[in-house]
Amino acid sequence: MNEVKEALRNIEQNYKLFLQQQFTFIAALQHTRENAHDLIRPVASISQVQSYMDHYCNNTTDRRILNMFLNICSDLSRLCQKLEAVHSGNNVTNGILERCKLLLSHSNDLSAIRAKYPHDVVNHLSCNEAKNHYGGVVSLIPVVLDCMKEWVTHTEKLPQRVLQNVSGGSAVSEKRAPQDAPARAAPSQTPPAVHLGAQTSASNKDNVVVQGSKRVWKKLNDTENDREKLKGPWKPPGRHAF
Repeated sequence: MNEVKEALRNIEQNYKLFLQQQFTFIAALQHTRENAHDLIRPVASISQVQSYMDHYCNNTTDRRILNMFLNICSDLSRLCQKLEAVHSGNNVTNGILERCKLLLSHSNDLSAIRAKYPHDVVNHLSCNEAKNHYGGVVSLIPVVLDCMKEWVTHTEKLPQRVLQNVSGGSAVSEKRAPQDAPARAAPSQTPPAVHLGAQTSASNKDNVVVQGSKRVWKKLNDTENDREKLKGPWKPPGRHAF
């Protein structure tokens, strides 16, 4: 699909260059029609343009622009073959592809087709030119490009529809979720060894506190005993001679 998109972008770039020279293209058709003495009927097929270039083209400019038009049509035909090889498609995409192949057929009558908004190729023609001579031939490439873009859009949606149809997988996973819940919850519980270690550490802290309090009481008792020793037995004051 990426190769198809890349090929389509390349054709669009070439068509943009061609579109900038639409007046040159119309002038070349006019010159070759005059040389062919074919000024009454419209330019209505790719084979007609091919015949003008091969047999009635007298200058390099006209030949270059007519050849550019024919090359873009050939690139579009090859891209149609690639689209068929990329995806088998469905009724919608196959119908779009068949329309593209019909439009690009060298013998197909193009006089009735018209490129619509946002394309303005027909608006660049006079009313007489658009209605009676060149309206169909200038509309061919933009109409086919729009069809191919539509084909790509529909084809890219096909895998999503398939995934939406296969919705049983998500339902199964939802049913399994409650069964898997205890297994997922188990690692969150604290192992017994951790509880035992926590209890042991807590009891050790209590022993340290108790032992510390015993040391404090012992120290206080020793201090009181030392004070009593310093005081000694009470003696009355002695008499002093005057």
